[in-house]
Amino acid sequence: MNTFMQQFPIVFQSLNVGFLQTLKLFAVTLLGAIPLGLVISFGSMSRFKPLSAAVKFIVWIIRGTPLMLQLLIIFYFPGLVFGKQLWGGGESGRFLASAIAFIINYACYFSEIYRGGIQGVPHGQQEAGQVLGLPKSRIFFRITLLQMIKRIVPPMSNEIITLVKDTSLARIIALQEIIWAGQAFMKGSQGISGAIWPLFFTGVYYLAFSGILTLLFGWIEKKLSYFKA
Repeated sequence: MNTFMQQFPIVFQSLNVGFLQTLKLFAVTLLGAIPLGLVISFGSMSRFKPLSAAVKFIVWIIRGTPLMLQLLIIFYFPGLVFGKQLWGGGESGRFLASAIAFIINYACYFSEIYRGGIQGVPHGQQEAGQVLGLPKSRIFFRITLLQMIKRIVPPMSNEIITLVKDTSLARIIALQEIIWAGQAFMKGSQGISGAIWPLFFTGVYYLAFSGILTLLFGWIEKKLSYFKA
């Protein structure tokens, strides 16, 4: 018991540092993937067939291969093939490579959700806007986009909560996120070795974060309920 009480402040501080890295990767991924996913969805719905075919092919590759594999390729490919590390060294380089891999991966998933949401809006409403003489941009932002948001909140919330857990995959390229921090105490970190209990505490962080997001998205769904007939 005394050993646990002595170790706990050290472990708690280390897990907090790891969680901040996890939170940072989560936030950067959302900031990049949400707008990029919308752009990709426009490309996949383009009437210019070569563009839509190319975008759909890229989305198929990204969605059909593991995120872990994409992390390894993005981080190691430039150095092994071109002989130059594109991302730089240290933790900042690993974070940058992780962020780019996560943004590309989740943007492709989000793009399919956007596409389903846009195509799910009745076409007659867009035609009504055209009859009223509204420009296409205004029709999209005032009619299509608002209804799309209501439709995509449930699937988007599932993907975003999945992202919370997927951030742990960044440890494959030695990014020191929260699970990396917890596992380090099994191998020997800060004078602590053979301790598995810190790993269980990492689960508490994930559960708390996922629980907060679940409540947040539930509140958002209620706020968007004015679209119901």
